[in-house]
Amino acid sequence: MNKLIAMLIAGLFAGSAFAAAHTAAPGAKAPMTTEEKADAKAQKDVAKADEKSTKADAKADKEKARADAKATKTKAEAKAEKTEAVSEAKADKAEAKTEKAEAKTK
Repeated sequence: MNKLIAMLIAGLFAGSAFAAAHTAAPGAKAPMTTEEKADAKAQKDVAKADEKSTKADAKADKEKARADAKATKTKAEAKAEKTEAVSEAKADKAEAKTEKAEAKTK
């Protein structure tokens, strides 16, 4: 048990010494060459183009959803009008039937 604890503590010290020895100095950066600058600019341009494309797709999806909602609303209104017309026709038919029955009884 003592050997196990000693190994764990030794491993802890070795790990911390290793981590402390391999720290890079911040800001130690090599100057960019013209090719690297051109590549970076090309990557930025591609990223901007992708962003514009994504925005355009989102706008198109939004407009499609709006058009679908409008079409659904129009379809629902037409269905409601049709249902109302059918119910009115049934009511008129029932009324006519009632009037005919009353005329026979008189």
